[in-house]
Amino acid sequence: MKKLLIAAGCILAMMAGMAQAQDRPLRIAFDVPYEPFEYKTPDGELTGFEVELARAMCEEMGRECEFVIQAWDGIIPGLLARKYDLIMSSMSITEDRAKRVLFSEPYYITPGAWFGKMKTKVDVTDMSAMEGKVVGVQRGTTMDNYVTENMSDVVDIKRYTTADDMVLDLESDRLDLTFVDYPVGEEYFLSEDNYKVVGEPVKLGKGVAVAMRKRDTELAEKINAALKTLKNDGTYDTIMDKYFDYNIKM
Repeated sequence: MKKLLIAAGCILAMMAGMAQAQDRPLRIAFDVPYEPFEYKTPDGELTGFEVELARAMCEEMGRECEFVIQAWDGIIPGLLARKYDLIMSSMSITEDRAKRVLFSEPYYITPGAWFGKMKTKVDVTDMSAMEGKVVGVQRGTTMDNYVTENMSDVVDIKRYTTADDMVLDLESDRLDLTFVDYPVGEEYFLSEDNYKVVGEPVKLGKGVAVAMRKRDTELAEKINAALKTLKNDGTYDTIMDKYFDYNIKM
């Protein structure tokens, strides 16, 4: 009888813990700024494509959410240390990351693209022409991996925490080219007359997804269901059309 009472008590405690976890806000991490996906307006409001999609996702799930600003370098360690519950910050699915985190179904994919000044004349597919070029990438991204794997013995790679720093170095001729997500480059470079796309965009990876801890399989199912609903009912398209003039939906 005593064992039964102890077992029942453990089950009740577990159920209470699960209920409490459901009641507390979901904490979602973003690396800011990374326009147009996540950034702050001049008055300090957090916004962007993924921020709005996250809000819609939380509403569809019936969960309150809190947003956490986290630099990219520490974004997976912060998740594993339980500083937040989700990463929704343009994290591409890779085999290496999938060993550490659980991914949702992908919710967008965009190509990487080369950006340089208008005076730039180089064939980015010709390694002899690229030899000695200084290339800027955001540290730890799919674009970083691509340049590292394919060009590290040819170009000088400079890695940055934010796109803002890349812009400054390209403007000051400390970089010859940058390789970033096309929408990011469009936001930072194509709005200026003295920059252009160099060569053709490159489709990379399996898409971008929400990342969470490996054990959170039930949460992943709910996130996948919510994202599917947002795509089917037109909410996703409405948000996407605010930020892009082309389709990024998976």
